[in-house]
Amino acid sequence: MFNIFRIVENRRYYFLLSAIVIVLGLAAMVYNTLTLPTRTPWKLGVDFLPGSRFELRFTQPITEDQIRQVFQRAGVSNPSITRLGNPSENTWQVRTIFLEGERAQNIRSALAAIAPLDEARTQIQAVSPAVAEQVTRAAMIAIVVAAVAILFFIWLSFRKAQHAVRYSVCAILALLHDILVAAGVMALLSVLLDWEVDALFLTAILTVLGFSIQDTIVVYDRIRENLARYRDSAFEMIVTRSVLETLHRSLVISLTTILVMVALLLFGGASIRQFIVVLLVGMVSGTYSSIFVAVPLVVGWFERDLLGVRRGSVMAVAGK
Repeated sequence: MFNIFRIVENRRYYFLLSAIVIVLGLAAMVYNTLTLPTRTPWKLGVDFLPGSRFELRFTQPITEDQIRQVFQRAGVSNPSITRLGNPSENTWQVRTIFLEGERAQNIRSALAAIAPLDEARTQIQAVSPAVAEQVTRAAMIAIVVAAVAILFFIWLSFRKAQHAVRYSVCAILALLHDILVAAGVMALLSVLLDWEVDALFLTAILTVLGFSIQDTIVVYDRIRENLARYRDSAFEMIVTRSVLETLHRSLVISLTTILVMVALLLFGGASIRQFIVVLLVGMVSGTYSSIFVAVPLVVGWFERDLLGVRRGSVMAVAGK
């Protein structure tokens, strides 16, 4: 019978749940890659694409055709125009090719001549092709460097344990799980809500990596202590005991953080909503993966029984 506290023995169910979530996210990424003009897994924001973005808040109603005509008169033949929020808010987003500062300001003045702008809620962002390329490259490098640093740190911490590199590899796989979950959710939101990936998305991913690896290391460290303490016990039993001993700590920290994220999501501004959603999803995934992915992967590797389908457990040779 399924028992949630038999974490190690039930690992195939947790792996199945993770696989379903990740596959759905990957399907959304494939869909975006095939349908978006940029051929990318997500709808990219101005931080990663060369171009300009106008976020316009008018104080009176205005139509999409009126906005389009202003841009076309300025020589921008095919602007991407999207209404933001409720129609009564009169808020629009316009994406165009990269426009120099003076040209962009002239367009803004032309728009204000048609309908007054709420200056406090109107902004223009522009990224040149060179900057967009540098930001994209830096994002990839940051994630790779973080993963390598984590791999080395865990190996160094567990170097006295047998097969210390296995702990590192399983921790990296758990981090990859969290990245895929967060990225998949963002891909789904790109499809459903037309959300864009910007620099804050990268910030959220790196924050999730740090949060997730902290939980994983706490559990791993307790496993290492209990391996020396209970040398004659089965490895699965030691790992399960270690998880249960650290479970309350992980849940308290995670729930506290998640409650703060929910409060920010409900009462924070719209400008940070996407960042908070990705961070919230990543926090939940990070807590889950530390207990139900990273640890069961270690056990499956040591026992050469990834899905836990064989009866019986090996003794605690992993700590010798």
